[in-house]
Formats: sequence, C-alpha cells, structure tokens
Amino acid sequence: MSNLLLNINSPKELRQLSMDKLPKLAEELREFIINIVATKEGHLGASLGVVELTVALHYVFNTPEDQLIWDVGHQAYGHKILTERKKTFHTNRQQGGISGFPKREESQYDAFGVGHSSTSISAALGMALASQIKGEDKHHIAVIGDASIAGGMAFEGLNHAGVTNANLLVILNDNAIGIDPSVGALKQYLTNVKKGTQKQDNIFEALNFNYSGPIDGHDLNLVIAELQRLKSVKGPKFLHIITTKGRGLKKAEENQVIYHAPGKFDAKTGELLTKSNSSLPKYQDVFGHTIVELAKQNKNIVGITPAMPTGSSLKYMMEEIPDRAFDVGIAEQHAVTLSAGMATQGLIPFCNIYSTFLQRAYDQVIHDVALQKLPVIFCLDRAGLVGEDGATHHGVFDLAYLRCIPNLIIFAPRNEIELRNMMYTAQLGLDGPIALRYPRGRGVTIDWKQPFSKIEIGRGVQLEKGQNIAVLSIGAIAKNVSEAIIDSKVSHYDMRFVKPLDEALLHEIMTSYDAVITVEDGAKHGGFGSAILEFAAQYNYKNKMTLLGVPDQFIEHGKVHELQMEASISVDHISQTISALKNTNLFIKGK
Repeated sequence: MSNLLLNINSPKELRQLSMDKLPKLAEELREFIINIVATKEGHLGASLGVVELTVALHYVFNTPEDQLIWDVGHQAYGHKILTERKKTFHTNRQQGGISGFPKREESQYDAFGVGHSSTSISAALGMALASQIKGEDKHHIAVIGDASIAGGMAFEGLNHAGVTNANLLVILNDNAIGIDPSVGALKQYLTNVKKGTQKQDNIFEALNFNYSGPIDGHDLNLVIAELQRLKSVKGPKFLHIITTKGRGLKKAEENQVIYHAPGKFDAKTGELLTKSNSSLPKYQDVFGHTIVELAKQNKNIVGITPAMPTGSSLKYMMEEIPDRAFDVGIAEQHAVTLSAGMATQGLIPFCNIYSTFLQRAYDQVIHDVALQKLPVIFCLDRAGLVGEDGATHHGVFDLAYLRCIPNLIIFAPRNEIELRNMMYTAQLGLDGPIALRYPRGRGVTIDWKQPFSKIEIGRGVQLEKGQNIAVLSIGAIAKNVSEAIIDSKVSHYDMRFVKPLDEALLHEIMTSYDAVITVEDGAKHGGFGSAILEFAAQYNYKNKMTLLGVPDQFIEHGKVHELQMEASISVDHISQTISALKNTNLFIKGK
C-alpha cells in the first residue's frame, strides 16, 4: 500500500492533508480499488470514475454529520475505503464480509441503504427537511448518475425539492453510461449541455435549483473549489460534473459495459482472466436467442427492458430487429405500462425485468396489466438467490407478491428447454398476463435449442417415482432436489405453475403419500409452499407437510451455494429433511 493511503482510515485523517497531496491520494485510492477488485471481483468502472469526487466530498464536507448518499451504490468503493473499511475491503461481497453497496448498519458514513437506482434525491431531501424541522445545520448530498436521474422517482424528488428551501445538494455524475449506455431524451439533453449546443432553458434551473457546471469531475482542485462555494449557497443546489467511467484503467475506459463488473482481471494490464469454459448456456442468453427466433416467426412480438439490454440479453434482438426492441432506461413502471399499451393494440410484449426490480412496478402489474387481463409476458430474470449482490438484488419475493394477483399465470421453468417452450406457448396467445421467472447464471442443458413444444397451462409433471414421501419443487431448484433424492426412493414432482396449481395432480399426490415436502428458491412465507398448504387446508388433507424455502429474513451476500445452505435449500438440507422424515414413526403403514 502506498504511503498516503496507508495513514488514511477515516475522513478525519483525510481532512488533515494539504490540498497539494490530494491528487496523489486519489491516484493511490484508484490503484487500491483496482488491485482488490482484480482478485476479489465486484463493480469496478463506476468507482474508478468518481475517485476524485469521493476524495473531494469527504475533504470538504464534515461526514458523517453531513449526510452523503450514493445513488445505487455501484460507485461507492472509494467511499468505503476512506470511511473506516480499508482493512476489510478485501471481504467485499463475500459471505460474512462487507456489502458491495452502502448499508446503514455497516457504517455511520452510509447515510442510506441503496442498491436500486433513483432513490438518493428523495432520501436526501427527506433528511434535509428533517434537519430543517429539528433546527440542525447540516449538509445533505445526493450523488446520482445520468442513467439513474432519468428514473421516475428521481424526477419526483427533484420536483418536490424545487419548491423547498432545504439544504440539499444534488451532484449529477454524468458519464453517459449506467450499466449499459444511457438512453432517452434527457441523455440527449445532457449531451447537448456538455457540447454547449443546448438551446432551451436549463431544465434544472427551471425546477428552481441553483445550477452550476458542467465541470471536469477529474479536476480535483476545481471540484473542491466548487463544493466549497456551494456550501454557502442556500436552498436546493445542482452540480453537474463530467467523468469517465473506468478512469485510470485503459481497458475499463475502452470497454465500459464489460468493466462495470468484469470478474477477475490482471490489475496491471486490465486483461480479463480466462474463466473456465462451460458449454452450458446462461438462462439470460436462452431468453435472448429464443425471443429473436420467435420474433422472426411472429411479427407482433416486441421486447422491452428497463436499462438492462446486456444483463437480460435483449441486446440480441436490439441488434437483429432494432425497431421491435426497446430499452426504456431505468423506468420499470413505464416499462410495464408501455407493455400494457402495446398489448391493447395486438402486439405481444415480452417485458424483461429482473425479479428484484419488478418490485418497483407492482402497482402497474396489478392496475395496468392484470386488472385489464392484458397478455403481457413478464420475463423475470435473476429470480431466486443471485449471490454476491446481496439483499437488494435477490429475486426471492416474486412468487409471494405475484401469487395474490388475479388473472396472472406464474410459471417457473426447471431448465432451459422449459423456458423456451413456455416463451413459445405464451406468444401463441393467452387470455391474460403470465410471469416466467428464471435464475441468474448457467443452466443444466447443453443441447437446449430443441424444437418448440407447447406447454399445457397449469400442468405439473412427475420426474421421479418413489414411496411415502413426495417432494414438490418449482423452477430451477429442481436440480438440487434431483441430486438430493438419488437412491432415496422418494417421488419428485415439478409443479411448474404456482398459479394455476395443478389441482388434479395435487389430489393424486395427497392421497398417495404420507408426507409432502415443498422446495422453492423464494420466500417461504406466502410463496409456493404456502400455496400447497392452502390447497391441503381447503380439501382437509392431513399429510405431514414440510416447507423448504427462503426464511422470513433478508439474506445477505455470498456465493449462491453458500446462501442456499444458509436458507436450508441446499442439496444436503433437502437430503437431511428426507432422512429425518424417514426416521420418524410416520410410516407405520406405508403406502
């Protein structure tokens, strides 16, 4: 570790440095981030882009008394290192280590927990108004990117802040990219502002903000000077800074999408390290290639994603059929209702939203889609436990929060072929909406590109035949069940649909087995297992019921297999549950 950073453990030590030493500290901080992320993985480009801003903010403002919020939090690694977490930064995103995102219970310097975008302005305004009510003299700073500020909630926060006299500073970190390149009219406006070609009034001044900029976000002295000036300006303020995502690592600057979260790489050259080659496909790519295949056959198919064309693999359709594939920016509510509008006109919208992000459009799913029985096909990527991104990104609530909505079909494929076949079935025509939820990462089928086959809605399948005990699974967690029941002589059913349930099959199961185990990689409360319990109660079945799923708590970060162990849905836990049942006196008569 270099000399300056070695002695900086908190902003208190940072503020004791003379300004002429700060550029060297920024250089060392950037090097520290690169060296750790190169071996431990994580979000790289965003944090490299705001190193100078991070140093300036903690130098000028009296954090943690002055409250600093990083929108989304991808860019907060430098902040974490400078705020008493340098020694533990190597544990970033590992089970038991520090979170990859700002988190209130982790540090007093993390004023607000983040992970989803566009929340910082509302939260900072809430804090600023609270300080005003309490008579406190504090500064409140929200750092938000050009992709996140296009989100609807950010506009709501700006709209309210502009009619207050709250001590709020919004810093727009403008690098023209989120995870993928930013899109939309606001992005074009900001581009024109940077070029000096914008003819209209400044949109932020029109919202009653004291606007300054744009300035070079990598000119540390300039950023510090402007922040110090803004400290004396009353009311809502807006600072527009221009940065380069991936700054300081040539490969990251040249390939900003890849180096958002590049995996392991050579810290000196930036070259990505070779990953073990797997012939198994990623679920997202199965979706991406399948929708292109279907769209070439069916001219009414359209694809929609809120700012995740690469992560969802809708990029393939955007490349091949660009006039029917839409990236709407960070705007999940808009994505859902846009899809609803398209469906009213006879189009077949595949609305691809990460499971955890669909939570942000819940009212639209109910009010704009399900209530009107519009045949929108929701493709929920990253369902279940997603790993190192942790509690803000696990897609574990979808089965529970969708199951209570009338008119909505809920399907979870156990493998890639099932995903393809359900996409094919859905575009043939349904009477209402359907949600297909599938996991992050690779599947289980090498030869997944099979001829399409129609799936009967609401029909489950038996995968293994045994005695006394039936294990019912939903979705890709079927793989764990299949491994757990080897040589156990128990039955395994893939129910496939959480709604509608295959009641005929359930009656057969309840009358044929003494014990039933349900397994899901979602919230146990209100989810798939709860649906089976409700069925059993409705028809007065008395089978021994055991529900395995994510417990009623927020699961933190770690590798997926580690988190499955923590949630008691690993292969070993399923096997142990079966063994424990067999060792009871439940099966005196046997069936």
